[in-house]
Amino acid sequence: MSTIRNRTVFLAVTATAVLGLAAIACGSEGSGARASGQEATSSPLAASSAASTRDAGSAEDSGTAGGSAGATPTGSGSGQDAVSGSGSDTGSASGSTPACTTKDVAISAARKDGPPYTHIVLTARNTSGHSCRMNGFPEIQFLEGHRENVPAVAKSKPAAPVVLAAGAPAYALVRLSDGGKDEDTEPVIAFSVTVQGSGAAATVRAPGAEGVAVDSAKWATGYWTPELRNGADDF
Repeated sequence: MSTIRNRTVFLAVTATAVLGLAAIACGSEGSGARASGQEATSSPLAASSAASTRDAGSAEDSGTAGGSAGATPTGSGSGQDAVSGSGSDTGSASGSTPACTTKDVAISAARKDGPPYTHIVLTARNTSGHSCRMNGFPEIQFLEGHRENVPAVAKSKPAAPVVLAAGAPAYALVRLSDGGKDEDTEPVIAFSVTVQGSGAAATVRAPGAEGVAVDSAKWATGYWTPELRNGADDF
């Protein structure tokens, strides 16, 4: 009987201990479940917060990139405008004045100084009604039997293009001979002058009732200039 009682007590104590451990285990599992639940609950919030942060960062990055993209064409456009504006001005300045043709000017000849009349001055007055540019020197042919143009004197070439406003004149000094009439000269009543770059020739009346005497070994012409210049036109 004593043995049976002791066994009963042992079993009761053991059962109590087992129940206690079970309760502890249940409590621990509940805590774990709650902890897991909290993590499960907090994880979506954290993920949502992280997603919001990423979205905000992406929006900022996108905004910055968009701003940069918007600024680049604007700057590029300004640069292009400046360049094209500059190219347009340059083109306008260089192309706004057409070359004079023989038909754009009225050409006349006058004696320079007194006897022995070694030079004449050609005057080309712009009668076109608009500005034009005189190119080079007059292409002069004095004699029917001498088809070569009178050669030009290099030192008379002006430094800048000669642009004539409507009604304005250009001048060219022409040497005829060393002077006088002798066996080396030929009389000329009229002669032809062509403005460089123009195919047509103008017939110019020589000054004086008897015309002028020319020597093909001595003649020369200067370039068109806005005025006759001492030194450069001294030949």
